[in-house]
Amino acid sequence: MLVGITYDLRSDYLAEGYSEEETAEFDSPATIQALDDAISAIGHRTVRIGNIRRMVERLSRGEGWDLVFNIAEGLNGVGREAQVPAILDAYGIAYTFSDPVIMGLTLHKGLTKRVVRDCGVPTPDFAVVESEADIARVGLPYPLFAKPVAEGTGKGITPASLIADRRQLRGVCRDLLKRFDQPVLVETFLPGREFTVGIVGTGDRAETIGALEVILKDNAEQGVYSYINKEECEERVIYKLVDDALAREAGMVALSAWRALGCRDGGRIDLRTDAAGRVNFIEVNPLAGLHPAHSDLPILWRQAGRDYVDLIRRIVESAATRIGTGRIRHPAQRVAAE
Repeated sequence: MLVGITYDLRSDYLAEGYSEEETAEFDSPATIQALDDAISAIGHRTVRIGNIRRMVERLSRGEGWDLVFNIAEGLNGVGREAQVPAILDAYGIAYTFSDPVIMGLTLHKGLTKRVVRDCGVPTPDFAVVESEADIARVGLPYPLFAKPVAEGTGKGITPASLIADRRQLRGVCRDLLKRFDQPVLVETFLPGREFTVGIVGTGDRAETIGALEVILKDNAEQGVYSYINKEECEERVIYKLVDDALAREAGMVALSAWRALGCRDGGRIDLRTDAAGRVNFIEVNPLAGLHPAHSDLPILWRQAGRDYVDLIRRIVESAATRIGTGRIRHPAQRVAAE
């Protein structure tokens, strides 16, 4: 197959004047090189497409690909992760990972929690603060935890995100509303162990690949898996593959959430235990980072004794199985059909 790769290169946006935090979810050249090498190693030809603007330019010139390996996060709006999949759907081009509906849903943490809660997946009580007026209506018991409703990579999360009283809640919510120009998710704080569970596959074929426990070192910002802790994870965080009773429970909860949300091909579910030791869903990442050494999913895969190329193979095979090889239209077939 000819596999196109869509991505947002962090250095491109930094050069345009965006900040380190604004570009935290975007990729490095090392990630793109590793991904390109892995796809080539499993027997496919590759084309580096780039971001959504480059993709639109190429499509307008009549280019096409058998499959797009999509890791483009997007820049603007709560639906930004849905933009590339939506355009590829319009052109009838197959791609890896979730469709635009799921990408739009799962970026909004509040909507995601409503869906998984209705499907019987345990998740902490929560409120969505859309304006300053909503702060007074939050009736959850303290301590609470607050974060932007549609960000990843720990953006907006600091030690102040752990909230002890209404005065602090008011200050944190006002700050996040202003800084990120989006609602704030406020939820019951879970004081227990934190896991991220890796998943590959879709629907009944989805399976967990292990549970990674997130353990903060003494020099980390304590109590929270914050933006700084994630950015400097090599110095501040221990990632430990675990297989005890709680880790296995985390895997079952994660798989239930993955299937309930309709996520595809591969990604991660973040979970935490409550004061009673029960595992709760926190959030899902259906477009997980794929840096071979820095990102959680490849770290988990590697600690399970598997190599990076095999992870990419599993994702591509999941997409091909889901789509059906007979439904993947090659570039020449698209031109003939048009």
